[in-house]
Amino acid sequence: MENRPGPDHRQPPFDVPPVPYASHGVQGPYVPSHPEHPQAQPPPQPEQPHGPPSPQGRHPHAWDGGPRQHHDHGHQPLTWDTRGPQPPAWAPPPSPRPPDEGVPGVVFGAVTAGAVAATAMAASVLMVVQGPRDDPAPAPGTDLSTHYDEALLDRPAPMEVDLVEHPLYGVPMPEAVDCDLPSLDTSSDESWLEFSTAAGECLDTVWAPVMEDLGLRPESVDFEVSTDSPDADNADGYTLAYYEIDHHRITVVLPNVRELGENVPDSEQEMVWLALMGHEYGHHVQYATGILPVTHDLRRDAEEETEELDTLRRTELQAECMAGVALNSISEIGAGDLETINDHFNSGGDLETHGRAANRAFWLEQGWAQDTVAGCNTYEAEQRRVT
Repeated sequence: MENRPGPDHRQPPFDVPPVPYASHGVQGPYVPSHPEHPQAQPPPQPEQPHGPPSPQGRHPHAWDGGPRQHHDHGHQPLTWDTRGPQPPAWAPPPSPRPPDEGVPGVVFGAVTAGAVAATAMAASVLMVVQGPRDDPAPAPGTDLSTHYDEALLDRPAPMEVDLVEHPLYGVPMPEAVDCDLPSLDTSSDESWLEFSTAAGECLDTVWAPVMEDLGLRPESVDFEVSTDSPDADNADGYTLAYYEIDHHRITVVLPNVRELGENVPDSEQEMVWLALMGHEYGHHVQYATGILPVTHDLRRDAEEETEELDTLRRTELQAECMAGVALNSISEIGAGDLETINDHFNSGGDLETHGRAANRAFWLEQGWAQDTVAGCNTYEAEQRRVT
């Protein structure tokens, strides 16, 4: 089992051949190939608020409930004359007015209208002059940088991760959960993908309270199956599965798990491969908490191969311990199952990349039995426990 780089990562500084587990004489699981420059995942961005809803205003044409004006045309009484018919009255037409009569009234009305118009214009001019004015746009060539706070350009201080005193170690072990895993048909590629995906969802549930306590919201892991082995033809062992940090993905290598699965009874298949998923998911926890990127930097900067291998073993043994944490949190797994898993994965084969078989079994049991995740602090462990 391993975590592998994506296509853009460089190879580690030392040429360390992949070395697997050995189980019943079959070289087995985890063969690491770590990226040297893992990209840390930016915290997910917070959801922008949509803002308060628009106020419910009146319709612009709605009646406001005030008194309506009614026009009362009145009613004039009818009258008649009782004196009998009267001749129509006649009067001569009025004499025409002199041409200049009435001109002073017209002139006065025109002057009055002009004065009103002039007053309105003056009022409008006054309103324009006294109204608010926008700031003028900067003239071309203005140096806008003088308007900004240069402190905003400073990079935030990088987060420091202490491998020995990480907050992860103070978090209680996860509560037990039920995992409804499908039956695994090892001969079917589709069944392997279905089983792996369901195992990943179960492990998401197991580790969610731990991530919440740490204020982390990591992405879920994707699962894939591959019919191609990443191992070289002259490799001493073979890779069963690997974790890619730049894709948040665990890939199961089908030819290799089927070869090792020939030694696993049908009744133990799901339990054994769930433990494999637990180990690889442990690398995802290491990445989400910032541990894995730091260990990659330590390996890259190591001056000697022994120093690089020591960091690698501590990282892999911690992932094995985290598998024990997860298994203990799955109600369908019992203490007897843990012994069976150790028999298949950690009963033989000392690996310089993953540690001696006895130490692998020790850390799996350590993760199972402790009260906090501090039981998985391999970076503080004495040397004999990480060889």
